[in-house]
Amino acid sequence: MDTNDAHQQTPLGRVLALIMIGCGFLAMGIAFMLLNEQDVSASAQDFSTVPVQVDFPAPELSLTTLEGEPVSLSDYLGSVVLVNLWATWCPPCREEMPTLQAFYEDYKSEGFVLIAIDQGETSQLVNPFVQEFGLEFPVWLDPASTAGYVFKTMNLPSSYVIDRTGQVRLMWIGGIAKKNLEKYVPEVIME
Repeated sequence: MDTNDAHQQTPLGRVLALIMIGCGFLAMGIAFMLLNEQDVSASAQDFSTVPVQVDFPAPELSLTTLEGEPVSLSDYLGSVVLVNLWATWCPPCREEMPTLQAFYEDYKSEGFVLIAIDQGETSQLVNPFVQEFGLEFPVWLDPASTAGYVFKTMNLPSSYVIDRTGQVRLMWIGGIAKKNLEKYVPEVIME
């Protein structure tokens, strides 16, 4: 073999080696992105359902029921109240409603109240939703989205657990999973 032939094959070999290394990095990058995407979606789902422990006074809030009767959060002092801000057009709100209804049924005899406050819609939109899901807990109308303002959120769904003394103790941003309702709320109810 001539020394010139050896020099001509070396650059070609190097190019092929670099191409193979590049393909390996590309394959590793794609695999990492696919694995990371699965982890992120699972983490995001778990994060959205785990409450944050907070401690601040429940805001003053007076609205109306579906029937047009005036109501206020202060009417429920002495009960544990889960305030859920939602709307009929919100997919995670729809998903969590059966879970909220089941939890309400399980704990209403323990001094627990769930108040679903619809944000920005009329009774003509909300009533069919309530009937579709068989909701038995109080549903309030908030056409001006005042609750979102006083709770300082623009996210739906958002939920707040208020203890018997009127302190907000737990806060969810996003849908609520049954396992996390069962894990965190009964402790406040049993106090």
